[in-house]
Amino acid sequence: MKSLVLLLCLAQLWGCHSAPQGQVLQYRQLNCDDPETEEAALAAVDYINQNLPSGYKHTLNQIDKVTVWPRRPFGEVFEMEIDTLETTCHALDPTPVANCSVRQLMEHAVEGECDFRLLKLNGQFSVVYAKCDSSPDSAEDVRKVCQDCPLLAPLNDTRAVHAADAALAAFNAQNNGSVFQLEEISRVQFVPLPPSTYVEFTMSAPDCVAKEATEAAKCKLLAQKQYGFCKATLTEKLNREEVAVTCTVFQSQPAAPQPQPEGADVAGLAPAVDQDVLASPPSGADAHAHHSPPFILGNPLGFPLHLMHYDLRHLFVGGGLRMTALGEARKTRAVGAAAGPAVPLCPGRIRHFKV
Repeated sequence: MKSLVLLLCLAQLWGCHSAPQGQVLQYRQLNCDDPETEEAALAAVDYINQNLPSGYKHTLNQIDKVTVWPRRPFGEVFEMEIDTLETTCHALDPTPVANCSVRQLMEHAVEGECDFRLLKLNGQFSVVYAKCDSSPDSAEDVRKVCQDCPLLAPLNDTRAVHAADAALAAFNAQNNGSVFQLEEISRVQFVPLPPSTYVEFTMSAPDCVAKEATEAAKCKLLAQKQYGFCKATLTEKLNREEVAVTCTVFQSQPAAPQPQPEGADVAGLAPAVDQDVLASPPSGADAHAHHSPPFILGNPLGFPLHLMHYDLRHLFVGGGLRMTALGEARKTRAVGAAAGPAVPLCPGRIRHFKV
């Protein structure tokens, strides 16, 4: 009998020591509007904007879900779902996103939806997983707030390419410095009355000045690129076209970063030096003198050319996953879920508007 009791005691002790340590770990359920949650969400949005090579910066609109898992031996993993809105600042614009205006519903807003996992270690957040999608608001919703407002059009539409070429030729005709080349068509809208094409695009300065360049395409690009961002409208008249273009030239800066796994340093952009220029086509100038490739030079990221915006789906597809940070968290899921009913603290507040 004593032997049986001793055997049972030994069995219990062995079971305690052999149980996976992950089973004793518990998750935390935070409020979506908790300051710690918002800090993690803002770190996620910073990750988006620091790795955008094209399109427009995004800002946080709503936190939909958050769960915090312990991570051995140190730190926690924040598993989050967030909604973002597109701003009017281009990805190459050095302006901090906090100072960028959110694109309004009547301008045909674009919403982003993202899944993130962030490691919090020593009070600092770092992204270990990012997967995003984005889409423009529906035409029906735009019509509800503005019946006559133009909708987004495909970025590679021939009318958009023509309008960007004409606007760039007009800008270069009045610019005594470098001959700028078309880098990317970022946004297109067609206005019915008067018939016109509104286009936003980026440009880059080659390594030559206007008087030395016969063709901009033959110029060698600078190692430290100088970029500019332009908004232009090409209006169709009876027998002619009128172009109005406003450009902002940024201070020279390194080439735009590409999406990359966590651990690689992403350099901040240099402060901008604004040089706003309002240009019109010079008298007798050939609007087609500068022939630039449509949509984006070389299309290095493989964006579908028919899109009406730069979809975050093609930039953040789950890359940067660090399994050592998530392996322990996944072991705790079953026990954490059984810890008790979660208090419905999400989704959080809407900061701007719902698309």
